[in-house]
Amino acid sequence: MKRLTLTITPEQAGRTVESLLRRELSMAAGQISSAKFRPDGILLNGCRVRVTQRVNAGDALSVDISDRGQNEAEPVALPLTFRWEDAYFAVIDKPAGISVYGENQPNIAGILADRWGKDVKFHPVNRLDVGTTGLMVVTKDGYTHDRLRRMLHTDSFLREYLAVAEGALPQAQGSIELPISRAPVEGTRRAIDPSGLPARTAYEVLSVIRGRTLLCLRLYTGRTHQIRLHLSAIGHPLVGDALYGMPDAAISRPALHSHRIRLIHPVTGELLELTSPLPEDMRALL
Repeated sequence: MKRLTLTITPEQAGRTVESLLRRELSMAAGQISSAKFRPDGILLNGCRVRVTQRVNAGDALSVDISDRGQNEAEPVALPLTFRWEDAYFAVIDKPAGISVYGENQPNIAGILADRWGKDVKFHPVNRLDVGTTGLMVVTKDGYTHDRLRRMLHTDSFLREYLAVAEGALPQAQGSIELPISRAPVEGTRRAIDPSGLPARTAYEVLSVIRGRTLLCLRLYTGRTHQIRLHLSAIGHPLVGDALYGMPDAAISRPALHSHRIRLIHPVTGELLELTSPLPEDMRALL
């Protein structure tokens, strides 16, 4: 069982349990509802309590944030690099060719079922495409997932990518702001669409070598295929991106790597900053 505990301060005295769970522990309404129906889901000084109960200074409020259910994926015994891990979440270094979920192919769900056991129902925070490598955050409970999901695209959760694009970009840095929607065809393809969802990608040119550009990119939104589509739209698709550019014999995937993550731990408040080096197949392109 995984619990959060809050000691009531004089300033918090007189508030209801529900107010404290929402405001101080940032619990969503559905999480509170789920916890209050468990025998020891929400406790005040060790005793079960209604969410309408008002608290006193010095009281100890605790709540069970454990998941119910299992990781349904078939366990797969494959190596996977963990850059950071604690009881709440982990930051993995995803290799190319591995999907998050899926059947009849290696996937993150199966690898984590083997490592953590099927009783841990993992939750991906920033999903990476099958061909994208690098840092990816996966949580061990729905509460932590919801906290990190709400932090995405804020200063509390920074994500930077490295990419190799075709050609030389005309500016050393810039921002691409083009709305994205599903393409009017079946499959995962997306398209630039004036009526689509807003999408913003900032980029900085790191080097230009033999007609290819190494870029550092930051996402301010999280649309599917955002980086791939934005770079293609300005005439500089990722090397090896057969969907939005051209395949390349030198690399079997889009040349995109989740390089750096900086985030504030949603439970402990710790600042984490992690990096993953550029993989060999992308270095070879340069």
